[in-house]
Amino acid sequence: MKHKSAFLLTCVVFLSVTARPPETVAQDDHEIDITHLGARRIPISLEGYTGEVLDTLRFDLDIQGFEVTGADKAQYLVSGSNNSDVTGRLTDRVGKTTLLSARYTGGTLRSEAHTLSDAIVEKITGRNGIARTKIAFKVETGQNSEIYVADYDGHNAKQVTQDHTITRDPAWVPARRVLYYTSYKAGNPDIYVHDLQSGTRRAFARYPGLNAGAAPSPDGRRVALVLSKGGSPDIYVCDADGSNLKPLTRTREAESSPCWSPDGRTICFSSRHEGKSALFVVSADGGSMRRLSTAGALNCTEPDWSPDGKQIVFTRLAGDFEICVVPAGGGAMTPLVAGEDPAWAPNSRTVIFTRRVKGKRVVSLLDVPTKQIKDIQQTSGSCSQPCWAK
Repeated sequence: MKHKSAFLLTCVVFLSVTARPPETVAQDDHEIDITHLGARRIPISLEGYTGEVLDTLRFDLDIQGFEVTGADKAQYLVSGSNNSDVTGRLTDRVGKTTLLSARYTGGTLRSEAHTLSDAIVEKITGRNGIARTKIAFKVETGQNSEIYVADYDGHNAKQVTQDHTITRDPAWVPARRVLYYTSYKAGNPDIYVHDLQSGTRRAFARYPGLNAGAAPSPDGRRVALVLSKGGSPDIYVCDADGSNLKPLTRTREAESSPCWSPDGRTICFSSRHEGKSALFVVSADGGSMRRLSTAGALNCTEPDWSPDGKQIVFTRLAGDFEICVVPAGGGAMTPLVAGEDPAWAPNSRTVIFTRRVKGKRVVSLLDVPTKQIKDIQQTSGSCSQPCWAK
């Protein structure tokens, strides 16, 4: 997981009880079970918070499987304040135990609220929270598009590129504040690598024809990408410095959207090799490509492998675009929500995606087990192609 340390956080923990929460909650919400979508949301109450802090805590908890409700209906009670800092006391009303008592200072109220919500999620579910993670996405204004980065909820958005042309396909290098993306700045779709800390960038792939879809491996040492220098767009892989370029596919049809398995051994991608777009997998070291079964779904594109290795989320075209999920080994697909451009969060539970609202593209979050949807804070323009820092 990568996020920018925008402030110096001082966390003073008054009391932390390590007792595990009741297993009836943990077993429902710790892992995704796509056969039981519509899972029960965990009832939790918030008392003593106002304004931005209250809104932030509600947003963070709603999208991670909780239902903010009254204290009389909640299993977990959170009480605290948000004056010059943010305090929080988490108790299990059923088990009658205190799970957390903490005070966060040194940052903005919003950032301190994110830190508290992450602590709440971890104490109750055992999962790492996602409230302090970062995203990147494309913003279209007229004929041009630029790359932006923001907090996971869309706040604190900052423009990364100023190319005044078509810029697209952002992808994070794991555990680093570095992005790959495609830009037409030099008149051709070329791939650039951009260090967000130093602000420097360099051309990464500038072969004749298409250079797109850069996807860094989980260890950041290799990059999968789409190049058309051999004719039709094929999947290639190379080292992070651009050396040792090797084709993984050699078809007459177009390949697109490569993504890596968490162990770095396999690449999943979309291809028209057998007619309509479908998902395929191939060894990252080369070999024969194999079609991934997505029973019930045709016209499949934009795969993304969950960090826990269990699921692949993708887009299918069935009249409209729809986001679906399938076991990583293939099998029956499960439809999730109307939309496109899906990408997993570091928790392998939440998906960020694009949906169309009144003719405009909007970036939204989906909690897969409960199917809760939240639109992130939007910038001006049409937003799409979101990706999550991991």
